[in-house]
Amino acid sequence: MYLVGLTGGIGSGKSTVSGRFASLGCDIIDADQIAREIVEPGQPALDDLVQRFGRTILQADGSLDRAALAAIVFRDDTARRDLDRITHPRIGALVRQRIDHLRATTRSDAAHIVVVDHPLLIETGQAADFDAVVAVIARVDLRIARLRDERGMDEDDARARIRVQTDDATRRTIASHVVDNDGSLADLLEQVDAVHADLLREAGNTPR
Repeated sequence: MYLVGLTGGIGSGKSTVSGRFASLGCDIIDADQIAREIVEPGQPALDDLVQRFGRTILQADGSLDRAALAAIVFRDDTARRDLDRITHPRIGALVRQRIDHLRATTRSDAAHIVVVDHPLLIETGQAADFDAVVAVIARVDLRIARLRDERGMDEDDARARIRVQTDDATRRTIASHVVDNDGSLADLLEQVDAVHADLLREAGNTPR
């Protein structure tokens, strides 16, 4: 099994890249999906969040109001660190469990690629845990436009979220492969296909 970390800032197009890898036959572990799972009603992480931030972060049905929580943490560094302290260890533990499951159920002689789609891979210090790291980068103005047009996010909110993530210069330094999403969708997918071909070659040369 060849373990690949996929990362990129909000609005970079990382989800599109992840989808392309899936269509090419890679197994995907989605850290954002895991982050949603750990804060479902009844989960200890949600109880801890309510204890820290109050019941105003809950919707009427008891589920997490993600927008309400985001309004707090993306404008207050202390609150964001508290959110990270509550959620990141739990996300990391579930990611590792799913990697272990795939490792146990995948033939050891297969050049099989598992992609962990994780927006904070670098920020959480996990890059060294992977055989390869793919970073999706894009100009900040394009990312803000995408967040506004595709998610209905206002510019101040978009900039606040971008601010708390690492910058693309750092991603370039740490990544083994870079996908540049300043151009068209066709150009993006062509780059992903080329990176996938590289990863397959690398996986085939990895000692089992």
